[in-house]
Amino acid sequence: MSVFGALAALRDKPIPPPPTGGARGYRELPIAFGGAANKEPLVALNEYGVRGENFYAQPRNPPYYQTIPGSITTLCAREGAASRLRDVNTRLAEAQLELFIFDAWRPQAVQAFFHDRWLPAELRKRKPHLSDAELAAEVTNYWAAPSSGADAPSPHSTGGAVDLTVRWRDGDPLWMGSLFDDASPLAHTDRFETETDEEAFSFSNEEARANRRLLYWLMVEAGFASNPSEWWHFSFGDQMWAKLRDEPAALYAGAEAP
Repeated sequence: MSVFGALAALRDKPIPPPPTGGARGYRELPIAFGGAANKEPLVALNEYGVRGENFYAQPRNPPYYQTIPGSITTLCAREGAASRLRDVNTRLAEAQLELFIFDAWRPQAVQAFFHDRWLPAELRKRKPHLSDAELAAEVTNYWAAPSSGADAPSPHSTGGAVDLTVRWRDGDPLWMGSLFDDASPLAHTDRFETETDEEAFSFSNEEARANRRLLYWLMVEAGFASNPSEWWHFSFGDQMWAKLRDEPAALYAGAEAP
């Protein structure tokens, strides 16, 4: 039997194409401000048995290699998201695996640093031909603009969005085919589903495809939505979740700092 046990079937199940238009326009969806879910507090994920380390709060974090201004060490999420992550961990434990969180609730200072400064500067170096409008569009593929009012919070400010991977419980992460935060098409969740060049396709790519499938289906079956541009980013209850799952409204507005 596979070391993945019953989870092996998820590694063989293709990731479907994203919805037409992906997540574009998600901030236009309404938020159920008065709903019960929006009253949920932020909770520490370690209290739910979910482990991780904030990627931005320490300097061994390629490609940045710096502690990001405004970052925090605490990993928090809304109760509804945290309980679902705990459920995913229960499934993973059968194969001696677990989730590992890179980031969850995020201060706006971190969001602004990457959206307004770091990524635009890096793209300018690599693609100097981009117009201002093209640059802004490419930045937004990977970094949402900071919250712009109560009706349009950035996903991570709601407490419903998490960045994560899967690792063996003794610490080694599964191979996902790219760095976390790789702002390029290599990070697209279904990247290896659409690879057709048999000569270029490698054992490394096959492994990444299988592991992305495992993460995708575990999270989607737990009620999360997958960001098509980032294999590591999943949402529950925020406007991106509502857009990708065709829900009538988001459950979560922006959350106060823990």
